[in-house]
Amino acid sequence: MKLNVHEIEADAKHLAYDEPTAELNSLLERGSAHDFDFPAPMHVTLAYYRSGQELFFSGTLSGPAVGHCARCLDDFVVDMWRDFSFVLIPSASTATEAEENEGDLSLSFYHGDVVDLSPLLREQILLALPTRALCKESCKGLCPQCGANLNITSCNCSAETGDSRLAALRGLKASR
Repeated sequence: MKLNVHEIEADAKHLAYDEPTAELNSLLERGSAHDFDFPAPMHVTLAYYRSGQELFFSGTLSGPAVGHCARCLDDFVVDMWRDFSFVLIPSASTATEAEENEGDLSLSFYHGDVVDLSPLLREQILLALPTRALCKESCKGLCPQCGANLNITSCNCSAETGDSRLAALRGLKASR
């Protein structure tokens, strides 16, 4: 979503729209861990206004994400919801000003007459994702020997205790 800076007024305006997720899916595919996909656009409700040259944005993101469980490898749906707010200021005129604002995650810069909110919203979507993709906290995962999904079935594999290369050392301890 792109907004013309000169059309943002002191009185708050409200906007609701669907943010496309194709570019976000593309970014996630290129990453080392592909734990989530976004099958549909994220719904955005947005309120925005200006005070001087500072632009204020707040709203919510909501929509589905499909996760790929890190333990059992099954797909699951996450209904995402995130409140957000951020402030955009004109690009820093000095290096000192940029360094002063570096630690403030809700503060970003804009250049020119058009503000593109899509990168900032993609960042908010990524921040809303769970740090680890699990279908449920109690997921038992896969059997390391036969690969059976332990959430669905139990297997008859023997439980191996430790590294097989150290089996001789385990025998020494038992004989003492």
